[in-house]
Amino acid sequence: MTVPTQPQPPLVDALNAEMASAWNGEEGEDWAARADRFDAASAAFDPALLDAAAVGAADRVLDVGCGAGVSTRAAARVAVDGHATGIDLSAPLLAEARRRSAAAGLTNTTFVRGDAQVHPFESASFDVAVSRFGGMFFGDPVAAFTNLARALRPGGRLAVLSWQPLARNEWLLVLRRTLAAGRLLPEPPGDAPGPFGLSDPDRVRGVLAAAGFASVHVTEVPGVVRLGADAEDAFDFVAGLGMTRGLLGGLDDDVRRAALDELRAALVEHATPDGVLLGAAAWLTTAYRG
Repeated sequence: MTVPTQPQPPLVDALNAEMASAWNGEEGEDWAARADRFDAASAAFDPALLDAAAVGAADRVLDVGCGAGVSTRAAARVAVDGHATGIDLSAPLLAEARRRSAAAGLTNTTFVRGDAQVHPFESASFDVAVSRFGGMFFGDPVAAFTNLARALRPGGRLAVLSWQPLARNEWLLVLRRTLAAGRLLPEPPGDAPGPFGLSDPDRVRGVLAAAGFASVHVTEVPGVVRLGADAEDAFDFVAGLGMTRGLLGGLDDDVRRAALDELRAALVEHATPDGVLLGAAAWLTTAYRG
């Protein structure tokens, strides 16, 4: 009798284990359920990433931290004679990525659950690697980008979007200010896994040089984050964010309600005919495998 084999869990570096747990729990389920909202929030930055990646019709593309696959699908539509592979830690998001790719009729996409920092990619198996706000979360960025360099052919291209520091991102400043409830919130670190893990251009250049990349360029990309169609729509979205829940944790009911009222008022102030728009700034990093 043949004994059914159980799927093996993906290889995950110990430094990324906590992140993997979060993205396969409530955080991942929430992002998968509201993928359209999350993708739309930072959609203003997508054209810059695709332009920088310069995907060709026959290219093999790796999308790192692909989430629900919006950038994987964008690459696949260009690489009509090639292939786009998305890798992510989150099983819920990958399931959504596969569903969306099938619904779009794309036959040249593959989605892999894994930790790109240690995943055993076939050497020189990709022409291009991209990451849409995913590379910021690596526990050991030098090890991670070294692994990605191995996965690229010699001369292969890298294009990465990451957030600039907190002070240059109005959307995060507004959320933190309105939800602080009089507290002095600690500044998020710029050299640790998280939204600002690749926010220091000098550090990014050093990481990529140590990982074997050449011709590293870091370019400023200004833009906006769209939080909703109107203030109430934006409030419904933002109030459910994990960051919002975290900032409100431990507050008593009256203080929490007051903070949420202040958040709602701030969103009303930023409502425009094109939606609730707040200033944002990203880095676009490009490089070649040396």
